[in-house]
Amino acid sequence: MRYLIIGLGIYGANLAIDLTNMGHEVIGADKNPSLVESIKDFISTAYIIDSTDEMSLSVLPLKNVDLVIVAIGENFGASIRTVALLKKLEVKHIFARAIDKLHEAILEGFHIDRILTPEQRAASDLVNEMGLGAEIESMRIDDEHYVLKFPAPDFFTGSRYDALDLRKTYGMDLVAVSRLKESRNLLGVNSRTLQRIFPEEDPEMEVEKGDELVCIGTADSYRKLFAHVRL
Repeated sequence: MRYLIIGLGIYGANLAIDLTNMGHEVIGADKNPSLVESIKDFISTAYIIDSTDEMSLSVLPLKNVDLVIVAIGENFGASIRTVALLKKLEVKHIFARAIDKLHEAILEGFHIDRILTPEQRAASDLVNEMGLGAEIESMRIDDEHYVLKFPAPDFFTGSRYDALDLRKTYGMDLVAVSRLKESRNLLGVNSRTLQRIFPEEDPEMEVEKGDELVCIGTADSYRKLFAHVRL
């Protein structure tokens, strides 16, 4: 995959190098020449560009990458303006870093694909979920078992929860389910937040698009599921 990372501070640079090491093509951009110079030999291409200037931003290959990640953290205003310009330029897939709750609330108003909160997720965890092709959170229990939270695969949609039989099919157990519900953030902006639901209390409950599953299983059981997801 091809990624464009705007903002090459500690977080952005580490993410860029990790993605490159995984075999992805990474393009970086920052207005600080020293940051660009320090990473240019580790990624495909690096630009010295002020992303808050629309003319400069449009020089980047925005239409030829799979995902644009705005990793700017220190400059609140630059982050917001960059995301606004990317939306104006009709970039389809955008991730953006938020440094606090207010920053996160403003970004929610742009309806981007994902808001990154480094305090809750390390860059290496984000790389792992990109490698799997889904938004995945993980916790290791022992040498073999993991707890993973991930979006319900599309082919589960419309199936009853009591008919999934994840243990028989993949060798994992369903621990919890969350579903998106309408809510308002601290700025009064409408957004959708996850709330836990209890399919074990309703045998007729079906999987809906956007449901998130929390499961426990081995690495092999998750590989089996994600291989099936990619079919």
